[in-house]
Amino acid sequence: MTVDPNAATQDFPSPRPTPARAPGGASRYLIPALVACAVAVGLGAYGKVHDPAGTAFNLAGFSSTGAVKSWLATVSFGFALVQLTSALMMYGKLPGPSWSGVLHRWSGRVAFLVAVPVAVHCLYALGFQTYESRVLWHSLLGCFFFGVFSAKMLLLRSERLPGWLLPIIGGLVFTALTVVWLTSALWFFRTFGVTT
Repeated sequence: MTVDPNAATQDFPSPRPTPARAPGGASRYLIPALVACAVAVGLGAYGKVHDPAGTAFNLAGFSSTGAVKSWLATVSFGFALVQLTSALMMYGKLPGPSWSGVLHRWSGRVAFLVAVPVAVHCLYALGFQTYESRVLWHSLLGCFFFGVFSAKMLLLRSERLPGWLLPIIGGLVFTALTVVWLTSALWFFRTFGVTT
């Protein structure tokens, strides 16, 4: 059997091109936002309906649970400052070593791990309180911090994010933690003195 190369061929319609979509579409933004809201609202709701126990933990060597919380919050805030500095290095805004990314990841882990017992104590021992504006802001931004932190962790796994998104989310995490520290640890040290 021979094939005539000059013979007419049947013309099949070409398939319609599918529009290019970003991987994950809107869900890669919507899911972290919904998780952030669920975490923040869940923590706030638990803190509001839970009967405060008055105390959750105390560490030997500290005069009170307030001192323990204030020092742990200060350590967490210190590591958050390292986070901010290392992020500026990673984005080329400050000169820094090649390992600034590693410093950023590990300082964030330590800041979060040190903040968890403080949050557990706040939620379990004190609850979500609103009796004065300082306490209201502390309660609101404490819940917001853990919500936006959850969103940041989920967004880190997304591919091809806009370059501005992670700095904005990281800035929200840092700002929330800063105000939480100002309305708790700094207030405690100014009111009761720098004690252990």
